[in-house]
Amino acid sequence: MKHLESEGLREDIEKKWEFDIIPMLKRYIEIPNQSPLYDPNWEANGYMQEAVNLFRTWAEAQGIRGLTVEEMHLPGRTPVLLFEIPGTGDQRVLLYGHLDKQPEMQGWDADKGPWKAVLQDDKLYGRGGADDGYAMFAALSAILALQQAGKSHPTCFVLIEASEESGSNDLPAYLEQIQMKIGTPNQVICLDSGAGDFNAVWGTVSLRGVVGFEIDVRILKEGLHSGISGGVVPSWFDVVSQLWSRVVDPRSGRVRVPHLHVEIPDSIRSQIANTASVLGDSFYDMYPLVPGARTLGESVESAILARTWEPALTIVGIDGVPSCAKGGNVNLPQVTVKFSMRTPPTLSAETAGRVLKEVLEVDPPFGVEVKLRGLEGASGWVAPPMSAAFSEIIEQASQIAFDQPAQFVGEGASIPFMGMLGERFPKAQFLITGVLGPRTNAHGPNEFLPIPMVKKLTHALAIILHKLSTL
Repeated sequence: MKHLESEGLREDIEKKWEFDIIPMLKRYIEIPNQSPLYDPNWEANGYMQEAVNLFRTWAEAQGIRGLTVEEMHLPGRTPVLLFEIPGTGDQRVLLYGHLDKQPEMQGWDADKGPWKAVLQDDKLYGRGGADDGYAMFAALSAILALQQAGKSHPTCFVLIEASEESGSNDLPAYLEQIQMKIGTPNQVICLDSGAGDFNAVWGTVSLRGVVGFEIDVRILKEGLHSGISGGVVPSWFDVVSQLWSRVVDPRSGRVRVPHLHVEIPDSIRSQIANTASVLGDSFYDMYPLVPGARTLGESVESAILARTWEPALTIVGIDGVPSCAKGGNVNLPQVTVKFSMRTPPTLSAETAGRVLKEVLEVDPPFGVEVKLRGLEGASGWVAPPMSAAFSEIIEQASQIAFDQPAQFVGEGASIPFMGMLGERFPKAQFLITGVLGPRTNAHGPNEFLPIPMVKKLTHALAIILHKLSTL
């Protein structure tokens, strides 16, 4: 196998996925190892350790030359796996992924389910396959493919954590210990992000932050017959809708609080315009709207801008409201509403939280009790400028593996670990990439891993690692 561009390397990686990795990912999907935020009894239930054991056992059986594996445990915290593979050259690369999962979510197709692995039409369905079980397998199989082809790679560290879906709350406790082992990486490659389509290496240049909180609304000491209270006592919906309107314009859906917005650099606007021209109306393919429903905004460009650099508020849960089948003619005494606010990449979570608290708690509607609690957040992230050499390597990898140029755009989601690493390693180069393209539906029903893309991304990753070893 003389050249990285040869069909041999591609074929070896494709076979590895078909006959080894996909069967292991099926087993992983069937483990309900929800992140601690969603399974407070994660340690007693043992599912997280089961997933860790599966990952570690697979890695140790691959015969990767020089591989050492460390499984880190701190009391009461989710474990961390750190794989070290010595290489050639001066570059040290940190590759990142996670193995904890989001909860089940309703709405799965009848023949699918969160803990049921289903391979259908080149898609592997099930919770966690795309977010983010594939990451370790892609990283280690890329390194293995290079070794088997007699090609060099740099010294690599693969870090797999188990609390990312809870905001990486456990990871900081391990970072000092991890840094002592890995030193200062020259490059950080995160395999846990989105893609505009399945046709290129997509680099994420920014991530929005997130602020979560709950609001308790208490109106009555006890529920009252709607015939007695209706028209006299405000309903919980009256109160919540007024609070919502303080933050969001109900007609446009845009956040109306100026202090939750930031100035957007011209370079970002130009990049977004380029992405809009590449994707066109296919950008909307990721949104399964019902017939007749319309998206917010006036163009693809404005939609991408809104998803990546503008704030957005979402109600993600309500307690205290009965189902329609159980709902009687009663004005409810109190409810708790759970909110999630996505914040611009350069707005700190602390600032956003303070602004929200000031806007929502002052002068409550109708004088009822309104209490904001559980305020937690993680700030966004902006990638440092990429060197010409690293940019060229990524471009070459995309052209070879996908036959298309690499693409770069911001992402609307959050990866708290990136902010942590950006502060700890300010001189490192970052490639944040992934397979979460249109309709892969991470966190939602029918999440799937796109098999053809993950094979190509693994191929691209092998090329990137080899070329980094020659710098």
